[in-house]
Amino acid sequence: MIELKAVVIDKPPEVNVIIGQSHFIKTVEDLHEVLVQTVSGIKFGLAFCEASGPCLVRHSGTDHELEQLAVGAARAIGAGHVFVVMLGNAFPLSVLNQVKLVAEVCTVYCAGSNPLRVVVACEGEDRGLVGVIDGSAPKGVEDQEQKRERQALLRRLGYKL
Repeated sequence: MIELKAVVIDKPPEVNVIIGQSHFIKTVEDLHEVLVQTVSGIKFGLAFCEASGPCLVRHSGTDHELEQLAVGAARAIGAGHVFVVMLGNAFPLSVLNQVKLVAEVCTVYCAGSNPLRVVVACEGEDRGLVGVIDGSAPKGVEDQEQKRERQALLRRLGYKL
């Protein structure tokens, strides 16, 4: 019988997180390399749940606190081949395409700073990540003024010309 659990990802509101699935222990080193090569001076922690052998949470990072947050989240999820990246001074937008291009990465489930729960399927001692619950449901549809505000914000932040 499969049981579904919602696992809360514990992190401060200003920390962004990327959660995905990969297929090999090499993920830890390859993700570390791509993150430091993509954003100069990046602060991050990453953790990866090994799915066979000793089944350890493998980890790396440039910031001890973020690394411990990533390890805590990975342990809470507890599903094989799941990776967690906690970002301190960078946004997922700055690294997401490069993360997805890492050969071992199969899927990225989410990226952002919203409060987050991960849906995990449990069957005996085995666990798998099913999906995420990320943020609140829509409360309406933007009007023309809200659309102009959104477009202006993207230009102030330098994401659009």
